[in-house]
Amino acid sequence: MPNSPSGDSSTDRLIRVLESFTSTRTAQTAAEIGRRAGLPASSAHRIVGELVATGLLERDDDRRVRIGMRLWELATRSSRALRLRQAALGPMERVQRRVREHTQLAILEQDEALFVEQLSDPDSGSNATRVAGRLPLHASSSGLVLLAFGDRALQERVLAGPLSALTGETLVDQAALRRKLAEVRALGHALAPGFVDADATGLAVPVRDETGAVAAALSVVLRRGMPVEPALAELRVGKLELERALGFRGRA
Repeated sequence: MPNSPSGDSSTDRLIRVLESFTSTRTAQTAAEIGRRAGLPASSAHRIVGELVATGLLERDDDRRVRIGMRLWELATRSSRALRLRQAALGPMERVQRRVREHTQLAILEQDEALFVEQLSDPDSGSNATRVAGRLPLHASSSGLVLLAFGDRALQERVLAGPLSALTGETLVDQAALRRKLAEVRALGHALAPGFVDADATGLAVPVRDETGAVAAALSVVLRRGMPVEPALAELRVGKLELERALGFRGRA
């Protein structure tokens, strides 16, 4: 695609427009989009207009712009996240029904943990994550699982930092994080008390697909101080059920 006078391509500008939307910023004016995307007003209005015309964005009654249904439709076609979610819903429902706390499914996406499904009980404790939300790999139980069972290049990129702290208990020391990843591989699960929320403990297990590779992390978010073993037992049952649905037949 042609470049702008600043040197960025049309694709770059389009991505910045879409990335200006977040889980909490769901409606914006074209001017707000342009400012957040670093675009001249004329470019922002033109790109927004084109995306609205194709249905990728849409305008509400107040003329504010939102993500369009067509973008959601395209994103879900042949999506590995959609396949995982469909396979995981049954196992996740059983885990959540037994544990009665937040139950989550995360995948590795651009060196972060991307949460693609979450089930919660009305009385569940606090939880900082949400569907389509992301967390740094070193800062959550799901991320630690994805990192521990990821390839060496991924691990070295993350370990090189910077390792940001979400709470005072998030692991930000490289040597301590290396030891934690070795522990996760040895135990087959990750425990992260207070890493994301001082009042919560994350607990996650790896989920393998038909190739034997870790495709996702299945996790629960417990209230701090709750016993871990009952929830871990339920996660392990859910993990085996999900792995069978994904075609994994090994014993890794």
